[in-house]
Amino acid sequence: MITPEQREKLRGWFAGRLPDDLFEELTEVTVDREEITVIGRIPAPRLSEDAPAAEREAAVAARIQEFRERTRENRMAVARDAEHRFRRKVSWGVVCDGERALFTHVAAPVMTRLRQPERQVLDTLIAAGVARSRSDALAWCVRLVQRHTDDWLTELRDSLEHVQRVRAQGPDAEPDTAHDDKEAADPSPHDTEEG
Repeated sequence: MITPEQREKLRGWFAGRLPDDLFEELTEVTVDREEITVIGRIPAPRLSEDAPAAEREAAVAARIQEFRERTRENRMAVARDAEHRFRRKVSWGVVCDGERALFTHVAAPVMTRLRQPERQVLDTLIAAGVARSRSDALAWCVRLVQRHTDDWLTELRDSLEHVQRVRAQGPDAEPDTAHDDKEAADPSPHDTEEG
């Protein structure tokens, strides 16, 4: 978990490093231990107001594919710099006309030990055709939890950030030299000698 300040610096680095004409807007930079995902808004295709939904869907898909191919070299150059600097893989995505698309991204293996009742849940999802394997079933469960508990997870992340800020202010934190200098220059009444 990174601090809010580190997240802001990461986003700032990408905002400064990306070519100006790559995205209309840098909408999202997310990070975990393995990966940084960069998502930006690209222009929607020009269609008539009364274009059918199928035409609009095909046009957006084609625009996303065109963007992906046309910007590959620029994105790879930025990714190389970022991977060297931040020691994480960089993945890309776009938002186009309200449609969000992720390009290739990291699928990190996660090792876990499950008891029989938990394995039975995964095996039920496999038997029902929801997943092909226990790994797919576990990923499906994580997505389901994420979808239904976004507010709770956001509150939990905010709490973790608060804990990190408080921990940083503990006795092992760097002393605030400006505060120490002020106290030395302006002692409290209890520190002065009475004459």
